[in-house]
Amino acid sequence: MWSSTRFFLWSLLPLILLFGSIPATAHHGWGWATDQEFEITGTIVAKRLGNPHGEVTLNVDGKDWLIEVGQPWRNQRAGLTAELLSEGRVITVHGHKSAKPDERRVKAERVVIDGKDYNLYPDRPS
Repeated sequence: MWSSTRFFLWSLLPLILLFGSIPATAHHGWGWATDQEFEITGTIVAKRLGNPHGEVTLNVDGKDWLIEVGQPWRNQRAGLTAELLSEGRVITVHGHKSAKPDERRVKAERVVIDGKDYNLYPDRPS
């Protein structure tokens, strides 16, 4: 006779197989970005700060670029506040752009605002 625990675990097996076979769509880490250093300057037109990481949209010569800034704790450690990332502010981003040629997306390592550096990854080799 099967115990209720064993029956429950076996009944979960199809769900585990189903969801385990779906590819992950998360983009954590740096794997999607090039190794080449990249710099871009533009005006912030939108922002979303929070987990898993913040994002600001920069308008650069009439085109929008998505900039990934740090997680909330990383931004705070660097001194990068929501006020500093407010709409209308001009910033320069140093980081790595997407490896997809048509994608305007950058992973920020350092942000410069009003001549001050905000280093999101101080331990990362440049």
